[in-house]
Amino acid sequence: MTIKDRTNNNQKNLLGFNIKGLTANRCTTNLVIGMFAAFPVALASPVDALQVELTPKNPQLGDTVSVMINLDNPANDNNPTVVSGDQTYPAFEIAPNKYRAFIPTTPLEKPGTRTIQISGDGQVQNLSVQVRNRKFPVQRINLPPGKAGVRATELELKRVAAFKALQTPQKYWSGKFLKPNAGRMSTIYGVRRYYNGKFANDYYHRGVDYAGAQGSAVTAPAAGKVALVGKVSEGFRVHGNVVGIDHGQGVTSIFMHLSRINVKEGDVVKAGQLIGAVGSTGASTGPHLHWGLYVNGKSVDPTPWRTKVFE
Repeated sequence: MTIKDRTNNNQKNLLGFNIKGLTANRCTTNLVIGMFAAFPVALASPVDALQVELTPKNPQLGDTVSVMINLDNPANDNNPTVVSGDQTYPAFEIAPNKYRAFIPTTPLEKPGTRTIQISGDGQVQNLSVQVRNRKFPVQRINLPPGKAGVRATELELKRVAAFKALQTPQKYWSGKFLKPNAGRMSTIYGVRRYYNGKFANDYYHRGVDYAGAQGSAVTAPAAGKVALVGKVSEGFRVHGNVVGIDHGQGVTSIFMHLSRINVKEGDVVKAGQLIGAVGSTGASTGPHLHWGLYVNGKSVDPTPWRTKVFE
């Protein structure tokens, strides 16, 4: 056999054209083709339809935890469900196939791991988030013997509780929340108190105070619908003249101790719109504005809502 013949045979063997090995090589070739044909099927297999993101990544007490849920192929019209502890939090659709729920945290809770269960599209995810401790300022107040504080009326308590429990499906706000008064912040969120040396376990300052001048403007920090207007003359002894704005989807703002009210229930207001004026009505020792921000019925720190966007 010449070198040329040997070379031609080697090339044929490499190409699978050797007559003797034709059947075996054809089987091998079919197997290889079959293996490569299987790869696109594996690569195209669907990822989990339930995708969840929690923010902030390292929350502290007083923060609002946002649970963002994406469903690739919603199988029904039911919104996902979000459960943490013994509470179920509503998830609202904020874009096609995109849902969001808010979980509030407060100074009355203990720091540590929170387990959050998200269900949707026939799937369930259990996620954990570590809620950091936070030091809150402490005030010590001494009351003279026999002095009773101002007590809220039953009407006041019922109307305010109903307002804070609102979970309107419509979302009114967009972007960061604005400062509702030009005064300096005089009392921050979460302050704890001792009364006559005894720690008040169930008390914390549920909002922030601004030391605005008497009669200075109070404006809406974000768009919403006025859902509460209360007056001292109607029995609002603790809150004083008060306005409550429903921002939608479980987020509400309350403004207390007003000297004047410029809106009525049912009004839709824009961010920055005048709603009243600073006063000292109700349980107040001097002119100031108290702004409380509530998420799903619990008082959270308003400051993060002014520094970042909550979708």
